Amino acid sequence: MSMVDVSTKKASARRARAEARLTLSRAAAAAIRKVDLKKGDALAAAQIAGILAAKQTPALIPLTHPLPLSSVDVNFRWDRNVLVVQTDVQTNAATGVEMEALVGAAIAALTIYDMVKSLERGIRIESIRLIEKTGGKSGVWKASR
Repeated sequence: MSMVDVSTKKASARRARAEARLTLSRAAAAAIRKVDLKKGDALAAAQIAGILAAKQTPALIPLTHPLPLSSVDVNFRWDRNVLVVQTDVQTNAATGVEMEALVGAAIAALTIYDMVKSLERGIRIESIRLIEKTGGKSGVWKASR
């Protein structure tokens, strides 16, 4: 087992977007929207957690390369009582940032769970997936709906 050798690859602009979907009860979704939780603002906490997690990916996922991240954005949107966590990670490096985007989305979703679990333990993190990646030898890849 070894880390992939990227020493012969040229640095280029790379970007990855990922998402995690959380299904919540109406009460839990309302509490998040109103910032009516014992621990405070769940979305703010999850946003910071997702950014920090993306930056720590090599410490969490074996054999990933430490990368100089140019940008990490964590945003949220609602689809009824489903909270969609979206991450967007960019770098200029010899390898991509898919894992950083996925780790950021996963940890942000887990942070939401932690912030809301006193109201509802049945929250479901339904999926964590790569939405799009650009850059590198393989170019653009987009998930099918």
